[in-house]
Amino acid sequence: MIPRPLRRHRRFRAAARDHGGPAAGRPGTGTGARRPLALTAPAGLAVLLLAVPLLGIVTRAPWSELPGRLGSPEVSQALVLSLAVSGWALLLSLLLGVPLAWVLARTSLPGKALVRSLVLLPMVLPPTVAGVALLQGFGRSGLLGAPLERIGIVLPFSTPGAVLAATFVSLPFIVITLEGALAGLDPRYEEAAATMGAGPLQSLRHVTLPMVLPSLLGGAALTWARALGEFGATLTFAGNLPGVTQTLPLQVYLLLQEDPAGATAVALLLLAVAAGVLLALRGRWLAGATPPRS
Repeated sequence: MIPRPLRRHRRFRAAARDHGGPAAGRPGTGTGARRPLALTAPAGLAVLLLAVPLLGIVTRAPWSELPGRLGSPEVSQALVLSLAVSGWALLLSLLLGVPLAWVLARTSLPGKALVRSLVLLPMVLPPTVAGVALLQGFGRSGLLGAPLERIGIVLPFSTPGAVLAATFVSLPFIVITLEGALAGLDPRYEEAAATMGAGPLQSLRHVTLPMVLPSLLGGAALTWARALGEFGATLTFAGNLPGVTQTLPLQVYLLLQEDPAGATAVALLLLAVAAGVLLALRGRWLAGATPPRS
């Protein structure tokens, strides 16, 4: 005898099919679904909460003075430094993150859950805590700071320190994006490459990475955007030194105390960059790995 809850569930599904046709049973295909007020109202408030601050930047930006403010020597210097720091952070994230994502997705590494938690941790740490962690790890009196200083490497309050801070907070984006794509990739393609004599690195270069290229590019773009917008860890670990560690977000912080209109102008620039990255991706970082078409 079929339990009553199961019979009721089946009746609901049958009624949905009868009402909406074959497409009604598939998620995401119903275009005429009712919008209950209990769900629509909070959803509208959520959109409002996200949109109002961004619209505030757009509407309050000094548009007539924008070229002059963004072309000032201080902003230009911070922009060049930001591009350099975020570029190096992206390169380090790719060099370190791609192998780490492959290990997490393709091997039975002992303590994999712990490693994955370490990868995710910088994403949820408060920015100042991330900076303190970097100081305790790579500062002059940190775990590796003294050994590094003995060989002439001093990271705090330096441009390499800003790169390290940006890498610390942005590396998780490439790892989790690429790991998800690799986990969804059928390993038979790599096994077929191995039977043809390809080694692990050859298989990764010629088979695996081309098949997860959309996710790789999406993760790289998000990693770069996160590194470009890094503020708290950089300020705590590398300081706010013009021409050395003063990136665009730090320039916004400095301008906000003296020139709110200038801060809004630079914030608009960063907002445009972030929006451009997301529009260019259009959800590609969520795309799973798909086999190449023949």
